[in-house]
Amino acid sequence: MNTLYNWLIYLTSSVLKIAAQFNPKLKKFVSGRKEVMTFLRKNIQKTDRIIWLHTASLGEFEQGLPLIETLKLKYPSHKILVTFFSPSGYEVKKNSPVADIITYLPLDTKKNAKTFIQIVNPEMAFFVKYEFWPNFLYELKKHQIPTYLISGIFRKSQIFFKPYGVFTKKWLHTFTHFFVQTRESKSLLKSIGFNNTTISGDTRFDRVIEISQRNNKLEFIEEFLNSSKCIVFGSSWPEDEAIYCSFINNSKNQTKYIIAPHNIKPTEIDALQKQLTVPSLRYSEREGKTLSNYNVIIIDTIGLLTKIYSYATIAYVGGGMGKTGLHNILEPAVFGIPVVIGKNYSKFNEALDLVSMGGVISISNEVEFNHTLSTLLKNHKYTKELGSINSNYIQKNSGSTKRITDFIEKTILFK
Repeated sequence: MNTLYNWLIYLTSSVLKIAAQFNPKLKKFVSGRKEVMTFLRKNIQKTDRIIWLHTASLGEFEQGLPLIETLKLKYPSHKILVTFFSPSGYEVKKNSPVADIITYLPLDTKKNAKTFIQIVNPEMAFFVKYEFWPNFLYELKKHQIPTYLISGIFRKSQIFFKPYGVFTKKWLHTFTHFFVQTRESKSLLKSIGFNNTTISGDTRFDRVIEISQRNNKLEFIEEFLNSSKCIVFGSSWPEDEAIYCSFINNSKNQTKYIIAPHNIKPTEIDALQKQLTVPSLRYSEREGKTLSNYNVIIIDTIGLLTKIYSYATIAYVGGGMGKTGLHNILEPAVFGIPVVIGKNYSKFNEALDLVSMGGVISISNEVEFNHTLSTLLKNHKYTKELGSINSNYIQKNSGSTKRITDFIEKTILFK
């Protein structure tokens, strides 16, 4: 099976090189990996002590960030290396000061894994949530490098728990310890013979709490709102826009609306703005305008959404009306406000919890959306109660980062 896997990786590499000529994102994926080994040799000395954390994309980076920051404080003599699989994560965070070295993870070939580990020689390695790259994992195991999965999620549908996936258990044997989010994940691992697990929770709770405690002031938002109530539509897709644009256009109250679409390409922003009949303005065109004269501001840039949520009376988080995947509901929920989402959220534990508790409301169509938003806007007490459910839930589930680092300190001595 390993031979088949390695053959597929080499085949994938060849296909990607061809496809990259026609797809800008794939071009970044391929070209970004060409000089990784050279970059690492240039930035890592033999005397450097490296802690390596690998993330798939931007969401997993945010999930791993509390651990990165804690490791930097606890082990200041070490360098932190962060690798990304996806261009969408790397391009946004490649210059982030939180890590000493940031680069792509090379494709998972035997040769790449061997060369990478020889250059980096990490003292510890962390993989976030559900990243499993067998050749890298085998190489880490070969060199007896402690390797951890953090904020892990396992589901019965995964290949590890299928009769035909027995060979993938070898991948899991390479991990020193699994820090998982749920009892279900722990039970599933135990069912196939793994007891090196700790239910540590999700580090994203620690991350959003830290965000809520920083200075989130945005002067342009305050000018735009002029003390009005505010609904924020975060990381929305066309399927979400089809639900909320009509509500905005027919709104009779003094509420203001902030839309932060997931896709900020000009053509996508054009299509969104054409659906709005009330005065709307793009963030990029705000200079020289009297912002309080507009009903809607569209955030056509990245990096502001977490701050913007701090101004929301209610938040709608996108991704759940289609099949793209629900975006992070914890980011608005930490500010003690109700959160509205679409109908597809079954793969997100925090959404399942908060929908059942009432702090998050799932809607399936425009009629349900209109009724929900109208009720929340009219009933301040009800809105406050739902917001309290969310903020209390996040506080209750914090502490994952400390549980992970406490465990590591007891099992590994770093000097």
